[in-house]
Amino acid sequence: MEEKNINSNPTFLNGWHPNTDLGCDLKTLLRSNRRMQTGKDYQGVLRRDSDLEVDEFLCRDAHYTFIETVPQKPCKRNPRVFDGQYITITRRSDGSLWPNFKPLRKVTGFSVDSYAIRVCNELRKALKGLVEK
Repeated sequence: MEEKNINSNPTFLNGWHPNTDLGCDLKTLLRSNRRMQTGKDYQGVLRRDSDLEVDEFLCRDAHYTFIETVPQKPCKRNPRVFDGQYITITRRSDGSLWPNFKPLRKVTGFSVDSYAIRVCNELRKALKGLVEK
């Protein structure tokens, strides 16, 4: 049986990747828990503070610090900048304003002319507040 040469494959050494530290000190700075919980994922930054030091009488493992970061809230895609009785206006990512009609409710005594005038007045009121800012 032939023995494999460990150095023949530099990217994979006998089951271990070359960037694997077998012994290290890890300090954690967490926002959500006092101690890391088993199986829980944490979002953050891992920083290597010091390398492995081997001296004649002393051996210090590499030291790392993990800092948990604040989870970022996804920003709303098209936020509403005006919400009226008949229309809503959203601002797109390019800065343009998009008016949207709300569902039309036909009630007894519904008049197209009065509805159109109320929508027009609400649109003027909304744009006057948004454009002149």
